[in-house]
Amino acid sequence: MIEAYVTLKIENKVGFIEFYHPQHNAMPSDVLSQLENTIKSAGNNNEIAVVVLKSGGDRTFCAGASFNELIAIEDPHAGQLFFSGFAKVINAMRKCPKLIIGRIQGKAVGGGVGLAAATDYCFATKYASIKLSELSIGIGPFVIEPAVTRRVGLNAMSQMTLDAETFFDAKWAKEKGLYTEVYDDVVKMDQELNNFTQKLAGYNLEALSEMKKVLWKDTENWDNLLIERAKISGKLVLSEFTKHTLKRFK
Repeated sequence: MIEAYVTLKIENKVGFIEFYHPQHNAMPSDVLSQLENTIKSAGNNNEIAVVVLKSGGDRTFCAGASFNELIAIEDPHAGQLFFSGFAKVINAMRKCPKLIIGRIQGKAVGGGVGLAAATDYCFATKYASIKLSELSIGIGPFVIEPAVTRRVGLNAMSQMTLDAETFFDAKWAKEKGLYTEVYDDVVKMDQELNNFTQKLAGYNLEALSEMKKVLWKDTENWDNLLIERAKISGKLVLSEFTKHTLKRFK
């Protein structure tokens, strides 16, 4: 079995950040930390003009938080530290001076939806359905909510959150603004994504960086906001409801 990894490869001024975990690209703390640091590294690399965020494998883009790690949390501080991992990744994406293009080849659940929402432009296949399942396990999508609401609006965010056991298809996600383009297969998506990123990589890098700042205007409070949200999730994950539900999934 392939071990979890986060890699950065540079091709023609495009930095491809790929993450992988054998459990449907779930996100334990170590992968979150590696992803945060890799995003920061790409942002500071003068050889990179544009960043692509992708995951390994052909099916699930990201299954969200690692259930095994959630079950092991025993106190609020440990809970906050875990959920802060997602906060730090989203903030790294927000503050990265390079535009980040999402490549969503398959299902995105929970934190995976947050990652897609924190990109600046998002390609997907028709298989890239989305679900915010957090309420169904006794917590809530508190950390990723600002990113998702910013992208799809409060009504769509509320619908996904409250209908926590439903997958919403890629067409719905495109209509709500999460995905910019949806394709029938990975091959076509990758062709169009590569064409798009090569165009961007040929533009004025200073202009791209300034545009990134404009796109994320009025989010300067997120450094504190997302950590405060992580405290909420870190407390709720200790509830009897959540512990019992996670054991059932395990």
